[in-house]
Amino acid sequence: MSVALVAGEGSLPEEIASRLAERGEKPVVYALREDYGLLDEYAEAVVPVLKAELEASLADMAFRGVKRVMFAGYVPKTLIFRPELLDKMAKKLVESLENRDDHSLLGGIVSVFERAGFEVAGYTDILSDLLAPSGFIAGREPDGTERGDVAYGVEVAKVIAPLSFGQSVIVNRRSVVAVEAMEGTDAAILRSASLCKRGVLVKIIKPGQDARFDIPVVGPQTLHLMKRAGLSCLAAQAGKTLVMSPDEFAASARELGIAVIGIDC
Repeated sequence: MSVALVAGEGSLPEEIASRLAERGEKPVVYALREDYGLLDEYAEAVVPVLKAELEASLADMAFRGVKRVMFAGYVPKTLIFRPELLDKMAKKLVESLENRDDHSLLGGIVSVFERAGFEVAGYTDILSDLLAPSGFIAGREPDGTERGDVAYGVEVAKVIAPLSFGQSVIVNRRSVVAVEAMEGTDAAILRSASLCKRGVLVKIIKPGQDARFDIPVVGPQTLHLMKRAGLSCLAAQAGKTLVMSPDEFAASARELGIAVIGIDC
């Protein structure tokens, strides 16, 4: 066994596991989730990891002969405020970080695995067909107001994304309604609904962000949450954002009347 997949929530880990299995590389999945979904079907083995047990996971990977490790899926960053869920190694890592933003936390975890002798591998090469193209993607073309809000949202995101938050920005009539922080995109969308049930969602990547383990993802659920929140347009950074379940995504965009475009920035 040479590949391990540390799997958080969402459909991305399942897609990666499926494609690895198709290549004859069934991964050992370390599941940071209670519902395995289809992971059982594609994995060589599924190891439950319901706490941040770094030391035990590293030892298990070494025992199984793992050489490469991939990280995918949503893991709540609020774990850093739950010391009872962190093992000694994880606590030491968190305490050693000068900044505890998303990128620093993930980068610190990656460094631990690399120092232990594992190669931390990316997955965009096996998912290249899911990367958002530039221009029209699905649904309908955005109108003039939506395009103006997208342009404004990109301006805002370019300023704050280098600070390691604000990967998603929600804008209505050139006013920022919500900015994604530790809560994640889905929660930011729902939070915006409590303030203003209109607007657009702009999603970009931090300059210099390590795409091996941290890349924006959208999917059908994103569109359904946007509909609940009254958001009418999704603008995702082209070539840097994964669009999951593209056929279902396109059908949902048409059904919900949401404009989806890929932006170059």
